[in-house]
Amino acid sequence: MRGRRRLLLHACCAPCSLEPVKYLREEGFEPTICWTNPNIQPVAEHDLRLEVLRAWAADVAHVELVVGADDREAWERVVAPAGADRARRCRACYAVRLQEACRVARREGFEYVSTTLAVSPYQLFDECREVLEATARANGLTPVWRDFRPHYPESVTESRGLGMYRQNYCGCRFSAAEAADERHRARDERKAAKAAARAERAAAGAGAAEGARSR
Repeated sequence: MRGRRRLLLHACCAPCSLEPVKYLREEGFEPTICWTNPNIQPVAEHDLRLEVLRAWAADVAHVELVVGADDREAWERVVAPAGADRARRCRACYAVRLQEACRVARREGFEYVSTTLAVSPYQLFDECREVLEATARANGLTPVWRDFRPHYPESVTESRGLGMYRQNYCGCRFSAAEAADERHRARDERKAAKAAARAERAAAGAGAAEGARSR
């Protein structure tokens, strides 16, 4: 680790941590993962994601993990009132989590701070960047923001290869409902497309049969 720059990496889950740890190390950073995600509901889901992250960090990545505070009361007070207003809700959620990550970074003597939220194409990229940069600087830290989204397919392939649990929603109850709605819409669209294709094939078959009779 000599000569490497110590960086505190806020992590939302194990699958999204794979590529940031790898590529930040290639840049000369040595990440320490910080877990602080009071948004994740229910608690059983929160604990499962943390367990998977702990196992990967210890057994595969060999990266230190620090568990910060998970102030659920603060999350409910600051974030939950935004409800279905996703932009406002997510920005407030980023702020709660990244403020705690920055508090841990200051306590542990880090200069640099980053987040794995820059991996998922489902996050609000620009809003998250703004929150990280503002929060880091307000805490006297240097933000390290990288667009890891091009590496998202790699993280999917690698995490599946490791047999890693992959969640199907960001974390909070609002995101779970939104993700379920999106899955239902996609399912309905697939069903409609299949029905249209069947109808088209049936019409083509009927037309061919009619043509054969007329000859």
